[in-house]
Amino acid sequence: MILAPQGGPPNHWISLQLEGTKSNRLALNARVTATAGDLVQTKEVLSGGSYLSQNDLRLHFGLGSHDRADKVEVLWPDGTKQTFVNVGADIRHNLSEEELKAGGISLAAQHFG
Repeated sequence: MILAPQGGPPNHWISLQLEGTKSNRLALNARVTATAGDLVQTKEVLSGGSYLSQNDLRLHFGLGSHDRADKVEVLWPDGTKQTFVNVGADIRHNLSEEELKAGGISLAAQHFG
């Protein structure tokens, strides 16, 4: 028997790797809210695991049929809020905590394919 992918719905996703600069470097306890159209999801960077293991610190959001996240809001552990807009789908993004000007909005996220 040969199993071959048969396609399926063309759903999209984003994966986020956070890096703290003022807060802790791993961005533990940072809370992220991703908005794509009417879809809103919130996740938190948590450490944990078992003996000699650790959970993945990247956050993965399913976007369904949306081809980008309209807005990604990061609440860093020190209480700073940073907003990224028009974040492309189907790619892993690295988001760094930065000093922000008034408004706290970054127009794009650095991404790595």
